[in-house]
Amino acid sequence: MQTHIVTVTGYGSGGDGIARLEDGRVVFIRGAARGDILEINLIEERPRSAKAEITRVIKPSPNRIEPDCPAYPACGGCDFRHITYEEELASKLSRINDALARIGKLPIRVREILTTGQTEGYRNKAVLHSDGTSLGFYKSNSHKVIPISGCLLLKDDINKALNNLTTVGDIIPRGEKTLHGEKTVRSERTLRDGKTLRGEKTLRGEITLRSGRNGIDDPLEEELDGLVFGISGFFQINTGAALLLYQKAREFAVLKKDETLVDIYCGVGSLTLFVGRDAGYALGVELDRAAVETARENAKRNNMTHVEFIKADAAKWDSGKFHPDCIIVDPPRKGLSPRVIRKMRETAPARIVYVSCDPATLARDLRKLEGYTAQSICAVDMFPRTANIECCCLLTQ
Repeated sequence: MQTHIVTVTGYGSGGDGIARLEDGRVVFIRGAARGDILEINLIEERPRSAKAEITRVIKPSPNRIEPDCPAYPACGGCDFRHITYEEELASKLSRINDALARIGKLPIRVREILTTGQTEGYRNKAVLHSDGTSLGFYKSNSHKVIPISGCLLLKDDINKALNNLTTVGDIIPRGEKTLHGEKTVRSERTLRDGKTLRGEKTLRGEITLRSGRNGIDDPLEEELDGLVFGISGFFQINTGAALLLYQKAREFAVLKKDETLVDIYCGVGSLTLFVGRDAGYALGVELDRAAVETARENAKRNNMTHVEFIKADAAKWDSGKFHPDCIIVDPPRKGLSPRVIRKMRETAPARIVYVSCDPATLARDLRKLEGYTAQSICAVDMFPRTANIECCCLLTQ
């Protein structure tokens, strides 16, 4: 089997190290660090690129550290447990700025990454998978289950619950079909003796463990800056970093009591309410009916009568008689469709706050939002030790 000697020069969007082969092709190497000199074996080849595995570290990078998790790198949950956190942040900054320059053709650059300083125990939710026998996370780029009894990224109460859920038999009664069955188990911060306190059946082969703020008799909730949110639908998995992101979005929106806000892809309304409390009127737009119902409940929780939520397509919502001064968009990873961009340009708010979980689609969309200029952008490290990064950008006419 032919091997190659390469020097790693950077990182790909998924956290793999990047190097060049002798023939000029780019090679992606999982578990590589910038500055490594490696012996590698190609495991997948294409005309212009290849994927490889490390067979020997000839000279380690000064950015390389010893992984502190026995499941890494087999488990696909983390991407950067083999490099320093400083190097991780540098790689994320480079990724964003490369996308802005190469894809967006934009002069603006990210100069700060907001962090909580907490790289462990920050996740308030974990989705585990079952293979009919054991529970764990998927192996990287596969559906093979890697059994685990704890995770460094999870909050303590979730790990305690996980210790009591080592097999599918622990949560699905005997006689029930387990291979394609799923049980969703939600944990509270007030777990007693590490046992889960509530559970509901769902349909597909996964276990969801989630940490909330209240006891067993109350709805699962989370608090951000004095606002309380029910989180039966989508909610950020890193509460501390979510606060940083929402504060930046609020700063960019700079709303006044005589102004209006529209939040597209509003989910359960947490960002709508957090930013919209400064506005005279705020409207959240969401296509998922259950999320809209939760968002309305969240408005009632916080006594915010000037905020409304509607079930509507992101490209077809009706602003009625009012004209929004600011639009917030927090789209899925694929970014904004041409129809949504057209709708936003037709509505023509003075300000757009774009929250993104993918630098590539963010850069593409910023370029397509003609008539608007990206004035300021920052990153938030929502998912430390993974390759994922959140951005918040302010656009003005």
